[in-house]
Amino acid sequence: MVKLSVVIVSYNVAYFLEQALLSVRRAAQVLGEPVEVFVVDNHSADSSVAMVRARFPEVHLIENQDNPGFSRANNQALRLATGQYQLLLNPDTLVEEAAFRRCCDFMDAHPDAGGLGVQMLDGQGRFLPESKRGLPTPAVAFYKVTGLAALLPRSRRFGRYHLGFLSKDDTHPIDVLSGAYMWLRKAALDEVGLLDEDYFMYGEDIDLSYRLTRGGWRNYYLPTVRVLHYKGESTRRTSVNYVLVFYRAMVIFARKHFAPGRAGTFSALLNTAIWLRAGAALGQRLATAAAPVLLDAGLLYAGMYALKTYWEVNQKYVRMPYPPQYMLVAVPAYIAAWLAAVWLSGGYDLPTRTGRVVRGVAVGTVLISAVSNFLDNWRFSKALIVLGGAWAVAALVGRRLLSHWLRHGHWRLSETQPKTLAIVGSAAEARRARQLLAAARVPATVVGRVAPSPPSPAEAPAPTELAEPADPDCLGTLPELPQLLRLYSLTELIFCGQDLPAATIIELMQRLPARPPVSYRILPAGSDYIIGSSRKDANGDYYVLDQAWPLFRPANRRSKRVLDVVACLGILVSSPVLLLFQHRPAGLLPSVWQVLLGRRNWVGLRYLPEAGAHPAVLSPADVTSHTKQLEFPTRFRLERLYAQSYEPGRDVGILLRGWRQLGG
Repeated sequence: MVKLSVVIVSYNVAYFLEQALLSVRRAAQVLGEPVEVFVVDNHSADSSVAMVRARFPEVHLIENQDNPGFSRANNQALRLATGQYQLLLNPDTLVEEAAFRRCCDFMDAHPDAGGLGVQMLDGQGRFLPESKRGLPTPAVAFYKVTGLAALLPRSRRFGRYHLGFLSKDDTHPIDVLSGAYMWLRKAALDEVGLLDEDYFMYGEDIDLSYRLTRGGWRNYYLPTVRVLHYKGESTRRTSVNYVLVFYRAMVIFARKHFAPGRAGTFSALLNTAIWLRAGAALGQRLATAAAPVLLDAGLLYAGMYALKTYWEVNQKYVRMPYPPQYMLVAVPAYIAAWLAAVWLSGGYDLPTRTGRVVRGVAVGTVLISAVSNFLDNWRFSKALIVLGGAWAVAALVGRRLLSHWLRHGHWRLSETQPKTLAIVGSAAEARRARQLLAAARVPATVVGRVAPSPPSPAEAPAPTELAEPADPDCLGTLPELPQLLRLYSLTELIFCGQDLPAATIIELMQRLPARPPVSYRILPAGSDYIIGSSRKDANGDYYVLDQAWPLFRPANRRSKRVLDVVACLGILVSSPVLLLFQHRPAGLLPSVWQVLLGRRNWVGLRYLPEAGAHPAVLSPADVTSHTKQLEFPTRFRLERLYAQSYEPGRDVGILLRGWRQLGG
């Protein structure tokens, strides 16, 4: 009989899925009983399916031809699963080796347990409060959306959403399990039913947890099992989309399980809160993105006002004030031209280079002077334009120098503070990590490696003062790691999954001192990705060999963005005709909208992992003469060749060849 069925639903996270499956394989070996693993792929555009087939032949792979949502995809596998216990696991997780055995032992010892949650940690080893949650009653949900729960997390009244008043180190009965690691008893599922498919994403774990308790089962939180969860990889939790989807799921829950009168009031309050939170999220993102540009614009406007005032009093032959339209219309137009030219010149790329800013301002100044010659009513002093250009250089470079000094402590704009890192692993894996870092052009100083265990007597140097160390790259061993962090002022550690158990990595993340701050990454066994996440509310990220491709250079990304916007305008103008010839006419205008918002490119990657959650509308592999006959490896190689030899002009040719496929 199968003891455990593991179900993972994946969407465009091949690099995280690979690490999760490696950890599941190890945990299944420690369990020592039959385990079946299902991966349900929701029509990923990256290499997820090919990776699972190649590296994990034991996995039952279900390939969906669309994205039916989290609940339906899980249910597809749950209907086939035969295990006594069934685990819903996110792809962006890492489970320690003893996790399955400890969960099985606990469930065997607690026959009243229908579900089990564990201690989840973010990518830096910090506790995630959603490891244990309370039922989102109208009052509890109101406290969460209004921020009272975050303000008073340990209050028994206001902190019930995350049960902050319960110790994270003790076992407790809880109301709600997290869908990221949701351990379930099959007998309980057979009684209360599978996940509710009315929920596309979020809320389904709350719903199932509630039905378990209504059915007479209990849910528990078990802190002795630890799982890393790289939160936010599949969805951005600060995005408007997350706010809308998450809180609307809570509305669905209220309508299903609360009395009609309470549900109506709750839904009205919650919908109001949803739009307020969505507006706040959108405002935060726009403010973050626009802050440097707005600050530069403010500096330029203030400088132009001061120059105008000085010029009126001291330099003009006829001393009289400039007309109001100068500051209201002409100066904003000047500023827009200067900032646009600086952006196109790379003045907002990192690392900052003074030459890009100067070049952009110079081009903008020439453009302003040339255009003003043709506008008699808007022709103002050329001297003010030239002086304004000089002020623009001084203000923009000065602002960048000050910001750089505050962040890095020196005035050399082109030099950012490089990472100082060490690799924890064997000599062979450390060499492989160095090669990946070098190929990805990661700005880092690799101090050396930390051996996972002391050297054997044969490897140890002879006990003489003149003896050289057997491995000069080795800084020390794991017990010495806290001292090594301080001695070398390390800012990052890379753990080699080939040499270290997941339990050891998690233990180190939790135990190592918080000062100086250190970020952690993992190189999974046999992988070309070095995975990490710096904050619990940020996407997981990774270092990969292919980040050095010309496609990802800032100048090419900028050219791509300009081409995308220009193409959108052209497609909108010609859409009445284009719609007649599209393979998927209904997808044309949605594609235009997504490209305008910056979520997709017209031309780019669709099959490589770097395509992410928003693959391009067209791939170079989609417009060959034999597209329908191409196997995935061939598409993969064509995209790799495109990225490695990218030139902006290639996108124009691909657009012209694939214009019938612009609807997706």
